[in-house]
Amino acid sequence: MASNTLSFQALVRLLRYAKGYRRRILAATTCSIINRLFDIAPEILIGVAIDVVVNREDSFIALLGFTMPQEQILMLAVLTFLIWAGESLFEYFYEILWCNLAQRLQADLRQDTYEHVQRLDISFFESQSSGRLVAIMNDDVNQLERFLNGGANSLIQTGVTVVAVGIVFFVLSPLIALLAFTPIPLIIWGAFFFQRKASPLYSNVREKVGDLSSRLSNNLSGIATIKSFTAEVREAERLKAASEAYVEANHQAIRISSAFIPVIRMAILVGFLATFTVGGMLALEDSLNVGAYGVLVFLTQRLLWPLTGLAEVIDLYERAMASTRRILDLLEVPVMVKDKSGQPLSQPVRGRVSFEGVSFHYESSGMGVDGVSLHVPAGNTLALVGATGSGKSTLIKLLLRFYDPQQGQVCIDGQPIREVSLCSLRQAIGLVSQEVYLFEGSIRDNITYGRPGACETDIAEAARMAEAWDFIQTLPEGLDTLVGERGVRLSGGQRQRLSLARALLTDPPILVLDEATSAVDNETEAAIQRSLQRIGYGRTVIIIAHRLSTIVHADEIIVIDQGRVAEQGTHTELLEAEGRYATQWRVQTGMAKAVDVPLPC
Repeated sequence: MASNTLSFQALVRLLRYAKGYRRRILAATTCSIINRLFDIAPEILIGVAIDVVVNREDSFIALLGFTMPQEQILMLAVLTFLIWAGESLFEYFYEILWCNLAQRLQADLRQDTYEHVQRLDISFFESQSSGRLVAIMNDDVNQLERFLNGGANSLIQTGVTVVAVGIVFFVLSPLIALLAFTPIPLIIWGAFFFQRKASPLYSNVREKVGDLSSRLSNNLSGIATIKSFTAEVREAERLKAASEAYVEANHQAIRISSAFIPVIRMAILVGFLATFTVGGMLALEDSLNVGAYGVLVFLTQRLLWPLTGLAEVIDLYERAMASTRRILDLLEVPVMVKDKSGQPLSQPVRGRVSFEGVSFHYESSGMGVDGVSLHVPAGNTLALVGATGSGKSTLIKLLLRFYDPQQGQVCIDGQPIREVSLCSLRQAIGLVSQEVYLFEGSIRDNITYGRPGACETDIAEAARMAEAWDFIQTLPEGLDTLVGERGVRLSGGQRQRLSLARALLTDPPILVLDEATSAVDNETEAAIQRSLQRIGYGRTVIIIAHRLSTIVHADEIIVIDQGRVAEQGTHTELLEAEGRYATQWRVQTGMAKAVDVPLPC
């Protein structure tokens, strides 16, 4: 019963989501109903034709004014043509309407889900695999589309058949109607029994699809690592295990659906034999019109045989509802970092940044920052150094509002960033991350990602400032060179420089460099250092660095230790203080003393 309730709840949630499609759903449903009524009519006409042949002038049709049997046959021929034409016409209509509805709904549902996922907090993505999300937005949405393409129409037409044929049966012979309908409760019970058994199985199937997609996505992204450790066989075995788990989950569901069909067929046989035998006896006794007997025999098949497809329809339904639950659950994940879209940052943005008593801790690890207060005057360069996990990147995530602090606030030009739109906030900040991500496409596409349509001169200038222009010019296709998926055709240093050029092209008043020189060689690092003065001119720069040589000219250097400010000052002041910074400087420059303890990196 719980599984039936879950499926029904999923259907209600889907209908609530699809309220904007009600007219389309109503039109498609109406065409399905009319088509099925036309589909039932030929069996009735066959019975009437038998009545004409047997009773001639005393037939049912004669009561309508057509006394000659030839006239009656011709009239039946005309009716048959009109009914078949109407059935074909409305079949065309419902096919078009249901397919278009399925296509439109799946496209909108995928788009809405993707747009919602884009608004979700970074913490959500840190706890989810990309493969699972792709499976929901692709496989699950497609599963729902398959049900709407055929399953929904079949369910509606099966219901219409039972009601319409039932009315005809009870009009012609209540006794035979009772006998013919006797198997239906068993069929319905079997359908619900199957649904109850199948629902958790199909939920498991959808989870296994997500696991399989995640495994494929991770392995393809990490193919270089797999090859370097000669782990191809091991990874193939792991993928095989995930694939076999998916196959086994499907097998369990298939076993249930396969057992349902033979039971239904035997129930149908009982109903058909009852109509055939009892109806025949009544016709022989002249208690039942021969034409009516023919109608009942033909309609019994029309009533019961379509129910054999009920298992397949419910199979589609259960798969679709399992997918629907996953899709709508994803759509209902709350956005914790709310966008104050009505109030932008005051223009022009000068770039004065302040962290005022900021505290934040991650739920999973408890790490973060405690009571950090920092003030960066507009146009100054601030460097953050410290051990891995000390809280440097956390401060950047708070500045970009990937998270909101649990205490304190972050301000830009005196405005608390909680009170301004995310769009205006993030457009004011250019981020060059340690983990460079390039999109599949050309170098030009990637540099202009934050400023589509930028002119060639601006692109070249940004590339020069990032020390990327020289290597771009050596490529055969220059800016139009394709970088491959995630930039695999370029070296790490080249990707890093393109990432820097991408940020510089937007000319942000605040530039954040998170280990921006981590993947470049010494020569490129020296070149970027030389250009930092130009890069920093007229804008605020915040640098996270492990290589202390890149930050010696920063206006202020902050040493973060276990989420707190441990030291701060200029490069010269920190060396004179003989603290952690000075110790690490000596380690990196080869002047460490025996008693020095390096700052962890």
